[in-house]
Amino acid sequence: MDIIKEIENEINEMKDWPKFSAGDTLVVTYKIKEGDKERLQSFQGVVLQRRGEGVNETFTIRKMSGNTAVERIFPIASPFLEEIKIVKKGAVRRSRIFYLRNRRGKSARIKEKRVFSS
Repeated sequence: MDIIKEIENEINEMKDWPKFSAGDTLVVTYKIKEGDKERLQSFQGVVLQRRGEGVNETFTIRKMSGNTAVERIFPIASPFLEEIKIVKKGAVRRSRIFYLRNRRGKSARIKEKRVFSS
């Protein structure tokens, strides 16, 4: 293993997040610092992509706020991330679904993957 990657892994603590991929709908709760106060804020949207590996991994989430689309990139090893909750699993064929940016209404929907538990 590369020496730089070993040092990065020692410095940054990785939390155990649930397994998710492009097309899944997530609720990400993260800390916001305003002056000397801290508060938690949630961001719910569809995962467009996961990129990178290890402590450098990031994921992009897109949500519709009224008529405006908002995209946010979260580092997976960020100390500000409090919770990642999977709302539903999406059935998509690609690992990066940027084609959603050009779609509105019914064509922007993602089919839900059926998960059978036993």
